[in-house]
Amino acid sequence: MHVLTILDHPDPNSFTAAVARSFNMGAESVGHTTELADLHAEGFDPRWTMADVEGEGPDRLPADVRLEQERIDRADAIGFVFPLFWWGMPAMTKGWVDRVWSWGWAYDQLDDPEKSLQRPRTGVLLVPAGARSDEMGELGYRAAIETAWISGTFGYFGFAHRELVLLNGSKGSKTRREALLRRAHEVGASLKAPI
Repeated sequence: MHVLTILDHPDPNSFTAAVARSFNMGAESVGHTTELADLHAEGFDPRWTMADVEGEGPDRLPADVRLEQERIDRADAIGFVFPLFWWGMPAMTKGWVDRVWSWGWAYDQLDDPEKSLQRPRTGVLLVPAGARSDEMGELGYRAAIETAWISGTFGYFGFAHRELVLLNGSKGSKTRREALLRRAHEVGASLKAPI
């Protein structure tokens, strides 16, 4: 499989960037090819503008959106790596989703509101979170995030298999962080083929 990894963190030396590298190394260790889209390093503009509205449709897309869609077209699996930010995704990831997964290309909601226009792919979200897993579970945050992202947003992407991997305790000890990096590697090495 060819795996596209979307990285959202401004610091290339961050733990989040290390998670993306570990995930890709895991995928490569079992023979997958990988491609990294480092949104900050590449200067992706997350702002949804009139150019995006006027560009809806395959022939009028802004050039940066077309580039991202071409990356997606090559991918059999997509990994999103971003830190949990105020119980949501950071603005860069949200803007990438808003602009790139556009109406008429990703979905149209006319014939079947639940159907993506994209071919089946595997999707995984690797999300470093400072909060503990028991806290997130007890307070209902994990369930809310699963509903919003896995059942909602990423349900329109044609992901035949989609998974949320919360890397809780990412601000913890060196031992804890090393364990989380091993987990990211395992996720890359065990990616399921799209159904």
